[in-house]
Amino acid sequence: MPHSSVAADAGVGYDCRELTQYTEFREAAALYARVFAYTEQEYALNANLLTALARNGGSAIGAFTDDGGLIGFAYGFAGCDASGAHFHYSQAAAVDAAQQGRGVGQALKLAQRDVALRWGQQSMRWTFDPLLSRNAHFNLSSLGAVGIAYERDYYARPDTDRLVVSWNLVEAGSGAPRSDRPSPPPLGRGDWGRVVRAHDADWIAIPARQEELDASERSALRRRLEGAMTDVFRRGDVLVAASRIDEHTAVYRATSGKVTA
Repeated sequence: MPHSSVAADAGVGYDCRELTQYTEFREAAALYARVFAYTEQEYALNANLLTALARNGGSAIGAFTDDGGLIGFAYGFAGCDASGAHFHYSQAAAVDAAQQGRGVGQALKLAQRDVALRWGQQSMRWTFDPLLSRNAHFNLSSLGAVGIAYERDYYARPDTDRLVVSWNLVEAGSGAPRSDRPSPPPLGRGDWGRVVRAHDADWIAIPARQEELDASERSALRRRLEGAMTDVFRRGDVLVAASRIDEHTAVYRATSGKVTA
């Protein structure tokens, strides 16, 4: 079903629906490249691939303004892990820079959820850079997904570490944020990348803005973060929330729990 909303700041209405026309698939591929500033051919999408995904257990969702302009795009495919768990894998979501922060990303994810459920897929997975605090907050605290694994060099090249999240589509409902959130303890730069136990939960601090780190600092922090998160996952815990403490530090919260595949 379409997911409609209005970007109040700009008065721009939009709705999300599946792409069906060749021109829409081409426009989505162009938007994807523009949003992520991809110029190399190896990162390009093409209309044939997107069409095939949409016809075979995957998704290709567009967010369109009232006048037909494409302002957002998400796509995914049917996935399966080594344990045999099946899920919808959301590869990417892109929102035009002028429309970011207005709920388009969440509307795309909810529309993608509808498609996945129609295919019979009851969970969705995707990845993101664990040092991106804004993405962490959106994925965990806003959507209600949980972090389940840390993958080093996910795309087989340096500086592409990713946190894998799983979203239970049956329980997701409207995507309402969780309400059971204890306040994080006072943490700072010295706590980045390590586990701190407080308020009956484990907390892992990260920079609020990773762009303030140079390459060597970022690499060292990734290794600490990999160790901390891997330890959390090995004992059966999951990451359930992420929030900013202050202008310098954000934090993940981990609790015991299991993932429904």
